[in-house]
Amino acid sequence: MKKEKIEVVAIVGPTASGKTALSIRMAKEFNGEIINGDSMQIYKGLDIGTAKVTEEEMEGIPHHLLSFKEPTESFSVADYQTLVREKIAEIQSRGKLPIIVGGTGLYVQAVLYDFQFTKEEVDEVERQKYYEELAKIGPDAMHAKLAELDPETAKTIHPNNTRRVIRALEMVELHGVSKASEEHNRGDVPLYNHLIIGMDMDREKLYERIDLRVDLMMEKGLLEEVKGLYNRGIRGVQSVQAIGYKELYAYLDGLVTLEEAVLQLKQNSRRYAKRQLTYFRNKMDVKWIGQEFDKIEKYSKLFEFQEGK
Repeated sequence: MKKEKIEVVAIVGPTASGKTALSIRMAKEFNGEIINGDSMQIYKGLDIGTAKVTEEEMEGIPHHLLSFKEPTESFSVADYQTLVREKIAEIQSRGKLPIIVGGTGLYVQAVLYDFQFTKEEVDEVERQKYYEELAKIGPDAMHAKLAELDPETAKTIHPNNTRRVIRALEMVELHGVSKASEEHNRGDVPLYNHLIIGMDMDREKLYERIDLRVDLMMEKGLLEEVKGLYNRGIRGVQSVQAIGYKELYAYLDGLVTLEEAVLQLKQNSRRYAKRQLTYFRNKMDVKWIGQEFDKIEKYSKLFEFQEGK
């Protein structure tokens, strides 16, 4: 196949695998700008719990689509797809390389391939009702409800992935559309000459890094960050269902001790990392790199892999 210039790079991988540090180094080396690829880092005030890159860590590299939504607002993968494709064109117009960085696999995949979504408008009132119901009955009961209405879709969504459960319930109850059937109809044709780099490491080491990250988040003030959202009465919405927030909300509600909440946060983070790896390995053409890629010179070899249009 004729080789063409890489138009977009994506750096993916599980939580705590080192995506941010690699992205900064690659942006410096290849004249890039970074686009957020994490579904929760779009929210203002969700900083520590989402491991959002700091101004200091950015080292002067432009970053896009961070902290631009209020935590009370909803945001869909279709919204993300539109915004990121606009950002890619904007960055390319400056002669820069767009680098998408994050662990939300569906978001990255929806941008790079010809995904098409239903055009149904989101009913914010109805969506709020779903989140209120979730707060009352819990994720397992919500998933069981979906299993009754759309068993095929329910098999593909973990009960803890409450955003996807609610979206699937919306589609089947409000629009009469099966989420599974919609996903079967999504395209798999790449829209860009792209390179997807995946961060990989020993599973035991990754889990140790996750546990350490949670401890560091608590030291940096994660509980205070969550209290700020909690005291504003923000609940039953998409943002605070994120890992790191829902566990501490349970503590603030008096349902568990702080120690139990932190242990649950670590466990949920490890489970999420496992699901992330499964998604990236099964859904996308990722070029995996291990920790041996310790010198920036080695990264250029990855650009030998080309994607066709």
